[in-house]
Amino acid sequence: MSNSILVNALIYLAAAVITVPLAKRFGLGAVLGYLMAGVAIGPWGLRLISGVEDILHFSEFGVVLLLFLIGLELEPRRLWALRRSIFGWGGAQVTLVTLALFGAGLAFGIDWKTALIAALGLSLSSTAIALATLEERHLMTTGAGSAAFAILLFQDIAAIPMIAIVPMLGGAAATEGNGWMTALKVCAVIGGLVLAGRYLMRPLFRLIAKAGIREVFTAFALLLVIAIGLLMQSVGMSMALGTFLAGVLLADSEYRHALETDLEPFKGLLLGLFFIAVGMSIDFGVLLDQPWKVLGWVAGFLAIKSVILYGLSKQFSILPGQQYFFAILLSQGGEFAFVIFGAATAAKVFSDEVASLLMVVVALSMVATPLLLVFHDKVIAPRYAASRTRPDDAIDGEAQPVIIAGFGRFGQIIGRLLHANRIGVTVLDHDPDQIELLRRFGLKVYYGDATRIELLRSAGAAKAKALIIALDSVDDSIALVDAVKKEFPHLPILARARNVTHYYDLMDRGVTVIERETFEAALLLGRRALQQLGFGAYQARQAAMKFRAHNLKTLQNVYPIYKDQDQMISMAAQAREELEAMFARDAEILSGDKDGGWKN
Repeated sequence: MSNSILVNALIYLAAAVITVPLAKRFGLGAVLGYLMAGVAIGPWGLRLISGVEDILHFSEFGVVLLLFLIGLELEPRRLWALRRSIFGWGGAQVTLVTLALFGAGLAFGIDWKTALIAALGLSLSSTAIALATLEERHLMTTGAGSAAFAILLFQDIAAIPMIAIVPMLGGAAATEGNGWMTALKVCAVIGGLVLAGRYLMRPLFRLIAKAGIREVFTAFALLLVIAIGLLMQSVGMSMALGTFLAGVLLADSEYRHALETDLEPFKGLLLGLFFIAVGMSIDFGVLLDQPWKVLGWVAGFLAIKSVILYGLSKQFSILPGQQYFFAILLSQGGEFAFVIFGAATAAKVFSDEVASLLMVVVALSMVATPLLLVFHDKVIAPRYAASRTRPDDAIDGEAQPVIIAGFGRFGQIIGRLLHANRIGVTVLDHDPDQIELLRRFGLKVYYGDATRIELLRSAGAAKAKALIIALDSVDDSIALVDAVKKEFPHLPILARARNVTHYYDLMDRGVTVIERETFEAALLLGRRALQQLGFGAYQARQAAMKFRAHNLKTLQNVYPIYKDQDQMISMAAQAREELEAMFARDAEILSGDKDGGWKN
């Protein structure tokens, strides 16, 4: 079969399109799907592709783009605020894992140089796998996500001196003058990059944007990322680290969102290609020759690293429910391990056999991570949740006039407002991790299922003046209303509605004080948008208030027939036309003519 670029592209895309949806369907995740695709088309599968190393090097550009886009999300101030997390958490992880693996290597009689380089390389985790998993699960902003990001960024920094010391251990240390020259080059490149980011990149982007040709803007963005990556690589630094720094420098520019939109598709495709290349690079020959040795090394490596990460997670303020996930997420070997082990082979620190064995261990650990995460989701997480169940807290002290059921982002605002006005509140929530976090801030929150009548009674529902329902779950909210209406029919209920359907379900049960959780905030933002477009402050406020009144009136009018979808759609369309006509009349009055315009 021809190895032309188009044929290879056809094979990669076909493999990805077939395996990734299947992997997602069975709950295995996209990363494992790409790895399976690589195994299937690689030298140990259907042998459709050759030249795996070249593909792996090219596809590493996906990791480079990923770090650039992450950098765009971090303004320099925020990055500076993370410095303690990066060097504290990252330094602790790399140091402890290196010492543990180095000690294990010495215990098995491995030469100290080999053990040290192997431990350093294996202490690094896969930036691509970890960040792709966090993004896929929308966990970047969680405690586990923030800690993982800080550690991965430190690892990218630490990989540079690790690569530098390999030739020294092999007896090929650079002379002192050359070492100083290299350090000066690195400092000069970083300094030049910072200055260019502040004074050169933005004018260039502005000039390109004025041309009004979107594809040229995209081409310039790719040119910038590739040029910075190659520049950093030329002085012995990580391409990914360099482009991350460039992203940070552009994080507060007006072109950030355009860059994210244009580069996102390239990042996704190249990251997928990287995982496919990793799957193809697994040397199953080594595995077949020494299966128990290889599997033993993989299991031991993952166990040591996971245990250390789990221990560290308790010190990183990661919520208990995320600690096992965090330990598994970073347990594998990383992309830089291939570079370090390759350098060790070239410097004669490793034999070819040792390098092949360690590279297979790293590749298999990458494959194992998505499987371990599936095991976590299906086995560990449910058992952990079950083990965390506990009896309802005893509610001590005097009964308060207000009970708040659910103390997430919505309930907390209500609670703080009432507390500020010295109104006593009893708060009920059923998330142990959330309660633990809130109690650290000195808030008095009780664990319990608010739908249980016994708990409501002990909270003083019989004498309370109001029950505020701010639960996230629509089903729990409805169940609580039903229970209260039955047992405490005179208790006034104020409820949060997640959507219009929930709003109508609450109305069906006689609840009259209801607020849709996003309606008022969206209305306020719409009002500010009108002002941004030239409306006066009073005019924008009046428009928002009229829209609000009309929307609430429409809700009430639609309620009697909301279960008849055809009638509801017809009435909603009629209401929309009435609203547009009303605003058109207002605009004519304001403009003083009949053309429907408006004045500032």
